[in-house]
Amino acid sequence: MSDPTDTPPEATTEAKAGDGNIARQVGRRRTFAIISHPDAGKTTLTEKLLLFGGAIQMAGTVKARKSGRHATSDWLEVEKQRGISVASSVMQFTYGDCVINLLDTPGHQDFSEDTYRVLTAVDAAVMVVDAAKGVEAQTIKLLEVCRLRNTPIITFINKMDREVRDPLEVLDEIESVLKIHCAPVTWPIGMGKRFVGVYHLLNDEVMRFTPGEERADGEVEILRGAEIDRLRATCSQEFDQMRDETELVKGAGASFHLEDFLKGKQSPVFFGSGINNFGVREILQALIDWAPPPQPREAIVGNLGANGESRMVAPDEANFTGFVFKIQANMDPNHRDRIAFFRVCSGEYTPGMKVKHRRTGKEMKIANAVVFMANERSRMDDAFAGDIIGIHNHGQLQIGDVLTESEMLTYKGIPYFAPDLFSRARLRDPLKSKQLNKGLRELGEEGAIQVFAPLVDSTLLLGAVGQLQFEVVEHRLKAEYGVDAVFERAGIHTARWVTCDNAAHLAEFVKAQQQRLARDVDENLVYLADNRVNLSLAMERWPRVKFHNTREHGQTL
Repeated sequence: MSDPTDTPPEATTEAKAGDGNIARQVGRRRTFAIISHPDAGKTTLTEKLLLFGGAIQMAGTVKARKSGRHATSDWLEVEKQRGISVASSVMQFTYGDCVINLLDTPGHQDFSEDTYRVLTAVDAAVMVVDAAKGVEAQTIKLLEVCRLRNTPIITFINKMDREVRDPLEVLDEIESVLKIHCAPVTWPIGMGKRFVGVYHLLNDEVMRFTPGEERADGEVEILRGAEIDRLRATCSQEFDQMRDETELVKGAGASFHLEDFLKGKQSPVFFGSGINNFGVREILQALIDWAPPPQPREAIVGNLGANGESRMVAPDEANFTGFVFKIQANMDPNHRDRIAFFRVCSGEYTPGMKVKHRRTGKEMKIANAVVFMANERSRMDDAFAGDIIGIHNHGQLQIGDVLTESEMLTYKGIPYFAPDLFSRARLRDPLKSKQLNKGLRELGEEGAIQVFAPLVDSTLLLGAVGQLQFEVVEHRLKAEYGVDAVFERAGIHTARWVTCDNAAHLAEFVKAQQQRLARDVDENLVYLADNRVNLSLAMERWPRVKFHNTREHGQTL
């Protein structure tokens, strides 16, 4: 798979008191997310990668509800019913000598905040594009998030077994709309019923596609030399078109360069059919050969703000550090548990180790961290930079929290965006108010929805990016907390987090505007505007108060 002119990336060797074993283990890690617009085939690709990696024995069928099988990564009951992903899943398995941490993300735009959080915890991403539809709205947004961190992107153009758009047209659209240079590694020979396989530009070989003969391990028939000539004789038109198109691609200088890929400037492109297990193994091998191991991360040491010093934390440093990027409640409904998803950034986790909780300054013990396969988990014996571990959380951890073994440092936060929609929950059974508040606060801490507590009202206000978030929360309240509630629109236009350097002035503002103020799950002050005019007037009347449309998880404004 590797280009002979390039060499695979190595784990960083710049470490403070680094350990040889940690460096070796870091070099084995590959941590990536799969991103796409809904229905491009992302969850199917996730299933097949798990299948080829030996992590599961049978891939679930996302749409085939009558069979009783569902995608492994779609473990919430609401996901099984709707056939969509609404929560990110983490799955770890080994492939060859590498440890793979695969994160499946929701494709639906209503759950984009969950995906944004996940993308802060990965080192690479696989972008799935529907060959018939090309670049779609959610793909654009997700790639922009990846671009903020120069995340390396591998592109998989899916569904070539169907009648789709011209591959050159799709490639041109990816480059023009997403502003990323494409370097095809494989190229399709035909499409739909005339799809016979792909030509591998780097290896000068053809991987043959034979409908109905898909192997569970993803292996395909490889043709070289005279074998290619014999296949060409049976479908000369498709081969001639492939030859003309690849000559155009080569003439445009679209050759793969590992350095550009690692900088996020170029994306290697593969064509295939995920549902038919075709082209998926090449994606997995590309991640092994080309995707970077865990990289250094910027952190602020000491106090936040002007007094803090910034430095790069190397993944093979001896001291254990990392951050929480997701909270999931009730993964095991029988135990009403809450798990903090934690990205290890440096050092090694060992059972029972003691760490410092950066936000509170308190010491805490990580007794029984777990490793994931969607909602299934097992006890983690050790973990290294790049790994995603689950920490049993009894309310002490929040999204964005940093745990560290030595120096007090803070990693760049995870953004919270001002909601577009606002609702209040109305109980069908008024005696369930205690359970309702508990459920909403826990789902708010999890990030499933934003929850605001008004200063002058005991009724919690809910904020969401999209309507589907309310529907999922309504379903989960009933299934996980035994609360039957309906959501009614609140007369709120938008929300802004507010800060002020002068405590007396802020107190005056709070006294005057308390009818429009609330606290979020992290106790940050939020201004709730009935309409755009009210927001503008408040900003004019209180010029010393700052109104923010974003904030960072786990960081008090």
